[in-house]
Amino acid sequence: MRPIDRQAMILVLATLVADQLTKHFLLGWLLTVDAKMVSVVDGFFRLVIVWNRGVSFGLLGGDRALPAWLLSGVAIAVCIGLFLWLRRTDRPLTGWGIGLVMGGAIGNVIDRARWGAVFDFADFHIGQWHWPAFNVADAAIVVGVGLMLIDSLIGEKQRAP
Repeated sequence: MRPIDRQAMILVLATLVADQLTKHFLLGWLLTVDAKMVSVVDGFFRLVIVWNRGVSFGLLGGDRALPAWLLSGVAIAVCIGLFLWLRRTDRPLTGWGIGLVMGGAIGNVIDRARWGAVFDFADFHIGQWHWPAFNVADAAIVVGVGLMLIDSLIGEKQRAP
């Protein structure tokens, strides 16, 4: 196995474990204290229980959310495509990004299989500005996509004459 493949698979596993452990412990704790919301930093960050039936950050959720099996199928297809991309790249940032995205996607697929929705718990807000609740998997996906985007921009500059 190439080093880039090994690194990406370590990131998949680390992301998956971190995601599932945080969801397990935080959901259990929030249910134990019988709270749907716990303020961590007043006016900025709280822990919440949000069941996301849509895609990332609740998009396409609501009353007519897409079925969990369809969203999971799309995530699995994306992971297969990302794995094929990983096997063809030699760029570390792209490999790391792929590992983070795959780990996050698999973490959310596990939630959909277990609960029919994704458990989101991190809720940031400042005044009237409010970011949709998310979890470790969502954060890994965002960071992973960001790494791939940065690498594509850096790679273009390096290839330019």
